[in-house]
Amino acid sequence: MCLGGSHTTTLLLARLVIPFATAWSRPWRPQCRSQRCLPTRTVLRMPQKKEKRKAGQGGKTEAEPDTTELPRFPPKRNKEEAALGKLEEAVQEARQKAAPSVQDFKYNKKRVRLISQGSDLKDGAKCILYWMSRDQRVQDNWAFLYAQRLALKQELPLHVCFCLVPKFLDATIRHYGFMLRGLQEVAKECTELNIPFHLLLGYAKDVLPTFVVKHGVGGLVTDFCPLRVPQQWVEDVRERLPEDVPFAQVDAHNIVPCWVTSPKQEYSARTIRGKIHSQLPEFLTEFPPVIPHPYPPSSLAEPVAWEACYSSLQVDRTVKEVEWATPGTAAGLAVLQSFIAERLESFGSHRNDPNKAALSNLSPWFHFGQVSTQRAILEVRKHHRKYKESVDIFVEEAVVRRELADNFCYYNKNYDSVQGAYDWAQTTLKLHAKDKRPFLYELQELEQGNTHDPLWNAAQLQMVREGKMHGFLRMYWAKKILEWTRSPEEALQFAIYLNDRYELDGRDPNGYVGCLWSICGIHDQGWAERAVFGKIRYMNYAGCKRKFDVSQFERRYAPHKLKK
Repeated sequence: MCLGGSHTTTLLLARLVIPFATAWSRPWRPQCRSQRCLPTRTVLRMPQKKEKRKAGQGGKTEAEPDTTELPRFPPKRNKEEAALGKLEEAVQEARQKAAPSVQDFKYNKKRVRLISQGSDLKDGAKCILYWMSRDQRVQDNWAFLYAQRLALKQELPLHVCFCLVPKFLDATIRHYGFMLRGLQEVAKECTELNIPFHLLLGYAKDVLPTFVVKHGVGGLVTDFCPLRVPQQWVEDVRERLPEDVPFAQVDAHNIVPCWVTSPKQEYSARTIRGKIHSQLPEFLTEFPPVIPHPYPPSSLAEPVAWEACYSSLQVDRTVKEVEWATPGTAAGLAVLQSFIAERLESFGSHRNDPNKAALSNLSPWFHFGQVSTQRAILEVRKHHRKYKESVDIFVEEAVVRRELADNFCYYNKNYDSVQGAYDWAQTTLKLHAKDKRPFLYELQELEQGNTHDPLWNAAQLQMVREGKMHGFLRMYWAKKILEWTRSPEEALQFAIYLNDRYELDGRDPNGYVGCLWSICGIHDQGWAERAVFGKIRYMNYAGCKRKFDVSQFERRYAPHKLKK
């Protein structure tokens, strides 16, 4: 499926890989007959242009300076700055080598699918619009590139918008602050590229269709998220768009598009790994650059009052922003560079030791789409000969496991419920639901890290303070919640709430799958049966002591230190 076209006025959509054999159907998914299904092969016909717009024509393009920018945390100035500059320079050269622009690039149309019923770009269109949502970056963004491809081929201006909702699930000011500061960087970069950026306040269904009509949008492009609420946003917009405005979706988050990898929910990493790796040669390619757009807009974007937007949010402000993670693509690439230079070598051997600095720490930037996972893989794989074990494991975790999580949330509507677990897991948890728990804790006690287990408390307090718990401890943390609460249902509810409230990468497919793996055995197998857990994999304190120096970690995150 494609909105983009050929060198003529007709755009051919690529053959769609549409999953028909799904575990369940989402409202707007093409295989759902009640939603006006599209054939798997569609042609998007462009109108004959009576008059060509020449590059350089159009209205004034420079927006007034916005004096209400959010304060940013001071960037970390260190000796790695020179190395980061070399990385950025190498990345820019790689993009230019791939193609001068997306118009000259062989764009893989399997990344794209049509959401709307109609596929014709209307005559008299004034611009193309990219509705940015999950993937909040300019470069290395297949959705942004696809929107520019359409605009270049139609010789139209390109606009970008983001719909800022006042609240979203259990997100707090910690998450909104990180996101808004990243979007501020996006807006600045868009302006430099002659692409107006619009921050629309409100839910997409209420503000986006009106914007489309007002600005004469000829085609709408958005990115992809498998979670229920963002999926509903897309469906709501589809229902309210003018019928003559084609609407396309691009999976700019996964390397292999979710709907291409598999037409069904995969049972485990074992069943999806081969499907992903067999398609990496096709999809793990270099990106072309988003270029300064040659067709100026006829109207300017209103300057964004960032501080006013920040103040208007209806979110919990008691969970403070963190200072160790600077938002935005530039900062995220700096973290990638430091990982490659300082931690990649030991990633394979020390990634499960919370006392070692071996992790990439990229999950916040991946979650908000400020850094492309594909870019990280392209850069890390350059060191495969030197650090083979570490690179292979990083690819497994950043590609296979992450894309498995998207697969699960896309095809399983109960991705945040015990009902989403396999039958064997539901059965064993039900059989042991009445087992006596060694300890019982209320949500507030868990949230405050006030249990009998100093390691668990330290992990919880690390998450509360830093917005990121060590990956190995996330498993132990969630499994103990199962052991210390009244039921699997309550355990999962508490784990998801705490994860989404405090983790910078909360409300993410990876987070939901992590909680269900720990508590409900998703993507796992049955183990020796025991009280409370049944056949769910068990973890305990003694096992952690065999893995790493537990007391060292406990001292680092002791409650009295955090109070200071």
